[in-house]
Amino acid sequence: GRGAGQGRGHADLPDQGLLVSEYTLVHLSDLHFGRPVDLAQIRAVERLVPALAPDAVVLSGDTSQRSRHGEYQRGLAFLERMQDTAPTLLVPGNHDVEWWKSPFHLLGRRAIYAKYRKYFGEDLTPVLRLPGLAVAGALSAHGLAFGSMTWNQRDLTVKGHIPTSETDRVAKLFAAEPPEAVKVVVMHHNVLRGEISRRMGLARWRAAQAALAASGADLILCGHDHQEGAGQLPRGTV
Repeated sequence: GRGAGQGRGHADLPDQGLLVSEYTLVHLSDLHFGRPVDLAQIRAVERLVPALAPDAVVLSGDTSQRSRHGEYQRGLAFLERMQDTAPTLLVPGNHDVEWWKSPFHLLGRRAIYAKYRKYFGEDLTPVLRLPGLAVAGALSAHGLAFGSMTWNQRDLTVKGHIPTSETDRVAKLFAAEPPEAVKVVVMHHNVLRGEISRRMGLARWRAAQAALAASGADLILCGHDHQEGAGQLPRGTV
């Protein structure tokens, strides 16, 4: 597969029989309910996912476009449709964060996630477990935050970051799982360079890649760049 600096392409999956044969995971991202949503596409997905009979569904953020109530109401209906099909895990993306309510978290962090939590629950980093499989949500969407800043003004409120406390939490969670279990991280921001945007989704992406690989993750599922693909980190994590 391609290295981290080369973007996404073919990935050589480790333990292919376990990852592919034992479980079917449906990964969806960036549905962006709101003005730009393609309703015909959403309806097609709602028909397709049950037909795939997955063991689990993961949604890696940007359920909304502007964090509006109507967008979340439609997103909640979609989530419940997925939950009727299989256990489902959801994490927030940068469009799901009302960063203007607390820039740089000067008024605390709760305000920027309050509306998201109203519809999807308190837990921003849920965990889904099946026998032999651990799926850990990780929070990369922090709004306008010092950790997500770069020298590019276009990155404000768009880029994400993975704090050390977050990768430490994931590593501790995975360490408690059986050695043979497949360990999956679900987060919003792309870990590899997007082929369309030619940008990394994370600030300080080299440190983030190293920390995620060291966490014990076998597979990272992310979105943000509106692109389908696969690739590998330098240590082999898919």
